[in-house]
Amino acid sequence: MHKKPYNKRKLAALAGVGLAPVLVIGLTATPASAHGWVTNPASRQAQCATGVVQCGEIKWEPQSVEGPKGLKDCAGGNARFADLRDDNKGWRVTDVGSSATFNWRLTARHATSTWQYFIGNTKLAEFNDGGRIPGEYVSHNVSFRGITGKQKVLAVWNIADTANAFYACIDVNIRG
Repeated sequence: MHKKPYNKRKLAALAGVGLAPVLVIGLTATPASAHGWVTNPASRQAQCATGVVQCGEIKWEPQSVEGPKGLKDCAGGNARFADLRDDNKGWRVTDVGSSATFNWRLTARHATSTWQYFIGNTKLAEFNDGGRIPGEYVSHNVSFRGITGKQKVLAVWNIADTANAFYACIDVNIRG
């Protein structure tokens, strides 16, 4: 009878030793603290979040389109947000002039290297924050340099201290 309590204590001790590293890692590991999306003109994820366009999971996480830096993908390489890649989904197009101001909302701020804006493979603008941590709202005025018509703008927020970026696509009609 003396062996059973000893075996239970030994098992409990071994379980505690086995779980300790998991608990330490779980309590000390923090998720990426940067999240944001373009709210105006309304990005695709903003349209999903407000119900303008019916979408999947992105409806609840417009700020979470995160992926490795250097992508040209509205979904940031994330299959969960594939709806954002569908150019035929019925996205509302915003009329703009020869330039537009893009407004980001950041729900969790993070040191920033650059903000970039593209149409196709053409970089329209880049703003260097040099590692600064931005406020809750960030705006950039971007010139379309003679480009007109219906276009898809890819806006990219490059994080300074990780290998990731946040992505947003905005459908615009550039009237010049």
